[in-house]
Formats: sequence, structure tokens, C-alpha cells
Amino acid sequence: MGDIEKSLEQQICNVANKFLKASQNKEIQVISHFDTDGISSAVIMATTLKNLDKRFSLKILKNLEEVFFYDLPKDKVTLFLDLSSGSLNYIKEANLKDIFIIDHHEITQKLPENVEIINSELHNKQKISASSLTYLFCKEIGLEGKDLAKLAVLGMVGDCLEKEIDKLNKHILQDGEIKRKRGLLIYPSTRPLNRVLEFSSRPYIPEVTGNPKGVLELLREVSLSPKSGKYKSIIELDREEMEKLTTAIMLRNPKTKQSSIIGDIFLLKMFNKLEDAREISAIVNACSKLGDSSTALQFLMEIPRAKKKAESLHIKYKQHLIEALKFANEIQKTQGKSFVIINAKNKIKDTMIGTIATILATSSIYEEGTIIITLAYFKDKIKISSRIVGRNGRNLREILASVIEQTGGEVGGHQAAAGAIIEKVKEQEFLELLKKNLEVELVKV
Repeated sequence: MGDIEKSLEQQICNVANKFLKASQNKEIQVISHFDTDGISSAVIMATTLKNLDKRFSLKILKNLEEVFFYDLPKDKVTLFLDLSSGSLNYIKEANLKDIFIIDHHEITQKLPENVEIINSELHNKQKISASSLTYLFCKEIGLEGKDLAKLAVLGMVGDCLEKEIDKLNKHILQDGEIKRKRGLLIYPSTRPLNRVLEFSSRPYIPEVTGNPKGVLELLREVSLSPKSGKYKSIIELDREEMEKLTTAIMLRNPKTKQSSIIGDIFLLKMFNKLEDAREISAIVNACSKLGDSSTALQFLMEIPRAKKKAESLHIKYKQHLIEALKFANEIQKTQGKSFVIINAKNKIKDTMIGTIATILATSSIYEEGTIIITLAYFKDKIKISSRIVGRNGRNLREILASVIEQTGGEVGGHQAAAGAIIEKVKEQEFLELLKKNLEVELVKV
């Protein structure tokens, strides 16, 4: 554990040197997560390794299960990105060697001796994305230029870490030549308002999201009309227009706090055009969640043919999302004083259930501190996602871990956003234990 006591920057440098030494005469297998942070990390790493003329393979995964570790080749250097901090026991049991991890998820298991790790949780729980850590690591192993810094920022925005920008993130923002603009946090801020409001899920606007008629009523109310058949975008609004629109949105959801819908908009250049980082993140997530991570990778590599395909997958995903949100609002829920459990079974895709939990947690429908837990089937398993409304509350990862300990399964994530996977046959047992645990926790509080 001696290395872990070093500063995060020292640890990045130290692990980078060990990685270069280990990979001198060995092929590298890069394994990364399928969300925006993981895909951004993968592109940064793959581009760097290619430029260094290293032999490598790349695999994108939705989640890690125990059996996966036993099937890994033992003669390669294995590099996990945005993954595996919750799978340290499996790594140890599979007797794997030359394992490197770049991640930012909570660690609750003991670090095996054969693992070299860069994880911000081990350094005063610094809030930094896996893609930012990957970018800093790649700079140490020989990345030249600053072109990939924008992908580190993209991963940061994708993981909602842009509100806590520390010294390391500031340097990355400078490297990426990112433009920041204060405004209403509805995205994409670069597209016409009528379309943006119709598909707005973060924030979710009652009677407007998914309702073209409600969108036009809102725009008429704030005296915004199209010019030459086209509405302005968020970043084109003047101060008075921005204030009127913000007020109208808040009136439709009185629980909304202005601080939650006004903030910094990050603009980065993709395909030679200035784009809203949240929109690029949403496109990447849509590709992966519809089972096409290779298009997401090519899109971030700015391969022209991938752009059209990625955008069409995004449109399809948004339509699925609006339908899923309607279903989540109508379905019967299990509710307690400080929690809501939504069991979507096979009615919502497992790849979408985490997004639904996030949208509901940021929609101001529920009181601050409410725990939202969503479940969805996939194959013979159940995917569980949990989020907390607001910024303070109980540790969701610990709550899920205490239940999973009894039912069996996988668990991972953070204090305010955690997930798990269980066998479908354990559904009833899991729900009963979870409800009991949440109610007991409530009494303790």
C-alpha cells in the first residue's frame, strides 16, 4: 500500500513507469466501460498506444462478471479503464498478473499485490473522471499534443463531475481549449429550442418533455418565436430571454431550484464544429446502450461515416427514453418516507434503467435525500440502479452491498450513484431485504 500514500500525480507517474516496463515485450489488452467516460478513456488510450506503436486489443464491456476474469489470457498486460475497482477479489482469485487499473469508483476490497492502480478514491476521494485520469496517464507514457484533452473533459461531463473542478481538471480544460458559457442547463445548447425542449430529460419538464404542443405553448409564453422558420438555441439567447425561459420552466416544476438548472455549459470542437459536451456524451451513451459501442468509438475518433450512424442511434434512443419515462411515471411504485423503488421488469431496457433513475433524481419530483432505485430484467439477471436526490444522503453503494451480501451478485459505483446485478430468481428476496434495509436505515437517521 506504500504507493497509494503518494499524491495522485505521483501515483500516475509511478504506475505509468511500471506499465511501460511491463508492456515492453507483451501485448496489452485494454478493457473499458461502455459509458461516455469509459469510451472516452478507451479512445484516449487506443490513440496513445497506436502512436507508441504498441500491440494491443480493445474490449468494451457493460459490466464485469466473475467468469470473465477466469477467461482472460495470462500472457498479456491487462489494463482496465473505468472498471474493476469492485472486482479486486476476482482478480486475486483468477491469479492474474500484470494488471493495471485506471478508475474512480469506490474501493471496498483489499488491493491484491499483483495490481497497479490509479484511483482518485484513494487520494482524498478527489472528484475526477476515469477519462481525465487516463489522459494524465497517457501524457506520462508518451502522449504528445493536447488533441485528446477534449475527450477527458467529455468523460468528466458524461459522469456529471463538471461542478467540482479542481487543479488537475483545470489543466485539462486548458489543454482541451474548451469554451465555457453560463446558461440554462438544457442540452444541446447549440440546437433550436423547440426540439431541445421536446426531448429534454435533464431537467424533465412536466407537460413539455415529450409534448410538442406543450413546447410551443411554453415558447409563446416567453415571447420566443421562430425567425425564418427556426428558433434560437440556448447559447443564442440574450439575458432577458434566458431569464424568462428559466422562470417559465421553474413555474412548471415549483420544486426546481435555480442553481440546479443554471450552470456552466462546456463547448468542444467535434468534426470541426462547436458542440455541447452533454450532447456528444448523450450520443456516445445512446450508441453503447443500443449495443453499438464500436460506432461510439469511431464517432469519438471523428471518423466521418460514424457520425450519421451515431446521430440516428441517438434519435432512436431518445424516443425509447421518452417512452420509458412515461412508463416509469405511470407504473406502480414501492414507496417509503425516503425511498422509491421502481421495478420495470422487462418493460424498460436494462441499459436504460440507470438513465431513468438519474432523470428522476434530477427532476425535482422527489424531495432532497430521497433514494431512487430502479430494476430491469436482462436475460436471467436483473440490473439495479440507484441514485439520490440532491447532493447529500446515505451511501447507496453501502446500502446495495449490504443486500447483495445476502442475495449474491455484483455491486459497484459511488456514494450517490451505485448499481448492482443479481440473478432473476433472487428478485423477491432482494426487494424484501432492500425495503427492510431502507426502512431500518431511516430509523437510524
